[in-house]
Amino acid sequence: MRRVEGSAAETPADASIAERMDAAYAAAGRGDYRSALDIWGPLAHAGVARAQNNIGACFAQGLGVDRDAKLAERWLALAAEGGDPVGQRNLAALYFKGDGVAQDNARAAELYSAAAVQGDAPAQDMLSWMLLEGDGIAVDHAEARRWALAAAERGVASSMTRLGMIFHNALGVARDPAEAARWWRRGAERGDADGQAMLGAAYHLGAAVPRDPVEALAWLLRARAGGSALAAQFFQAVHGALTPDQIAQAEQRAVAPLPQPEPTP
Repeated sequence: MRRVEGSAAETPADASIAERMDAAYAAAGRGDYRSALDIWGPLAHAGVARAQNNIGACFAQGLGVDRDAKLAERWLALAAEGGDPVGQRNLAALYFKGDGVAQDNARAAELYSAAAVQGDAPAQDMLSWMLLEGDGIAVDHAEARRWALAAAERGVASSMTRLGMIFHNALGVARDPAEAARWWRRGAERGDADGQAMLGAAYHLGAAVPRDPVEALAWLLRARAGGSALAAQFFQAVHGALTPDQIAQAEQRAVAPLPQPEPTP
């Protein structure tokens, strides 16, 4: 997803630039993108890559300016060429979606990779997904797992869920239901709806966790509320086997605060 990002710690060391970037982020945080753009503009023209990214993101989303996909591409390309990982990731999103540019998954993967090697967790997550799907790029299960693990270590819940699927489906690794369930739990506890669906399925089937229909429905209810299409595959079978009292218990659990997440290794 394209968005304005950054902090003083991510800008050049020059104190004046850092202060001006902070002022722009403060304005954007208040929803005053016009004022933010007035600050980012001179910085972007002076070659500050993160400012270039932020202007591109504003044009991409119509924040403080009319939406203009071509100008978004222009500014994001400058940020990407300047080595800004957020700019690389945001430009990759344009190519992946074909948003104002010709759709090009191979180019998107190159840009996601450039951001990923700089430690950008959302880019690592997306690169992992592309390497599993192989849409326009070669499938590489080992690299997909490597980047999913890198993103998971930075707290990206969707990559935790993806690692569960990798072990569940034996994609470049031996099938390991226990490892799959552990990763699904980590993703689920951090709010990933697909992770919640798969953890619910594991409780339904007793796959590497104790069989618990009430706990299964509770996680599936969370997953369905979060928009997971995976939840529908198991929901009716689980719901239909429970008593009204058990359904009520599951509904109570589903709206309770999420449990404290297990530490990510």
